Amino acid sequence: MAASSPAIINGGEGSPPVFVLKSVSKSYSARSIQALQNVDLTLPRGSFSSVIGASGCGKSTLLKIMAGLTSPSSGSVKLVGKPVLGPRRDIGMMFQQATLFPWLTTLDNILLPIKIRDGKKASDARKPSALALLDLVGLKGFDGVYPSELSGGMAQRAAMCRMLIAEPDVLLLDEPFSALDEISRDFMNMELQRICLERQATTFLVTHSIPEAVILSDVVYVMSARPGRFIEAVEIDLPRPRTLEMMSEPKFGTYTNHIRSLLDKGAFI
Repeated sequence: MAASSPAIINGGEGSPPVFVLKSVSKSYSARSIQALQNVDLTLPRGSFSSVIGASGCGKSTLLKIMAGLTSPSSGSVKLVGKPVLGPRRDIGMMFQQATLFPWLTTLDNILLPIKIRDGKKASDARKPSALALLDLVGLKGFDGVYPSELSGGMAQRAAMCRMLIAEPDVLLLDEPFSALDEISRDFMNMELQRICLERQATTFLVTHSIPEAVILSDVVYVMSARPGRFIEAVEIDLPRPRTLEMMSEPKFGTYTNHIRSLLDKGAFI
């Protein structure tokens, strides 16, 4: 059921690696804090993986390093064979809050990254793609609506479209649905799975929810308390597409119980 780190997710037989992290560590000398220690990670194309651990263990720090938003103190990070030295358009990131600009329509919010990077002409050319994404996530007809008129779940779906509009090679998700109620969160997780399967996206999710990690992932990385390092990579052998009904199956319970026991131990490692 589990494999030790360094871990490799199976995104399909023969899938080439997209992200490769080797011996990544992060320390903050001003505060004498070691956030991450010797993290190795390989994500094949089309895989979906999650990292779970206690608050403060370094999960979000790891995600920021992968996104190029902060640099590791040591080790290397490569995406499609090239070092990640800063933000890149082939990396899409989604946060806990939708962070839509209230004065822009849903469509304009989605196209904003293209407009900022490439200008208005390029943004206008991508309008058909943006409308197709809205249709994909069930927001057809909401292109002219402002954020104040959207529910929390609808706003997060719009934020998902904004992440996808640049067609990134990899999606990095920092607890994107944690602020939603349970029913909306379950719906959004199934939507996320569907979109990732359709687009063959390579996805890495930070979460505090064991059931969320299990229902979505090919592999769940369990992280120790600070300094964060992988205790175990738990391979999830459940058929796709996953359904919410699977959460009541004994096999699902076995996975969640195993991960919970690892987290209990990891808090003291």
